Amino acid sequence: MKIRVGYELVYDFPQPTPMILVLGTHPSRAADVIVPDDPTTDPAVTISPYRDVYGNRCSRLVAPAGRMRLSGDGLVRDSGRLDEVVPSARQLPVEELPSETIVYLLGSRYCETDSLSETAWKLFGSTPPGWARVQAICDHVHAHLTFGYEHARPTKTAREAFEEGNGVCRDYAHLAIAFCRCLNIPARYCTGYLGDIGIPPPGTPMDFAGWFEAYLDGRWYTFDPRNHVPRIGRILIGRGRDASDVPITHTFGPNTLVSFKVWTDEA
Repeated sequence: MKIRVGYELVYDFPQPTPMILVLGTHPSRAADVIVPDDPTTDPAVTISPYRDVYGNRCSRLVAPAGRMRLSGDGLVRDSGRLDEVVPSARQLPVEELPSETIVYLLGSRYCETDSLSETAWKLFGSTPPGWARVQAICDHVHAHLTFGYEHARPTKTAREAFEEGNGVCRDYAHLAIAFCRCLNIPARYCTGYLGDIGIPPPGTPMDFAGWFEAYLDGRWYTFDPRNHVPRIGRILIGRGRDASDVPITHTFGPNTLVSFKVWTDEA
């Protein structure tokens, strides 16, 4: 199948303001891109692309004072298959993990492993290691948190989501990531497009989605404690330790986000 993806963000800037963007289909899906969803601006400014330490496509620009429209519209080929489910995938001992996965065992800005470790072992220490343990974490997070955009805030951490019992997709992912890391399972945060292909529309405006990947049996697998079912048409934009590594936009100065639109539709 083919999926049309894109976004439109409109900002007001009181002064020229540097920005970093993590927007556009991830390089791991480069072979699937038919029309790239590269960022463009109105008014036009110079955009300088680069790769960050996690391999994400990033862009630098300086937004002029006044109103600026940031947009991208692309077409991506997708297999149409659901997220892979492999119950037999085993958990590797820490000493057998590849060195590049170790960073995803450590605490990070939004995933406080130090303060959640005791809770994680109490909740999941008796579960079978491997896929079943990660699934138990996702089951718990999905049941424990109540979803609602009114619960979102940019500073909310995994521990705060756990204590408050609510959040948005990134909070579900952060809490599950923190629990996985506490139990010696490498886990990394993902952001991207996720439409309503194969399920009834939720009746709410489209947004970018947050989920996570856990390292089991020598590879990374997708888990989504917010939606909690395998989905079709998941298109990655960025990966990192948590959402602080893959902000859709990061501005180095004051601004007002005037409007925000995202689309992910089967073409």
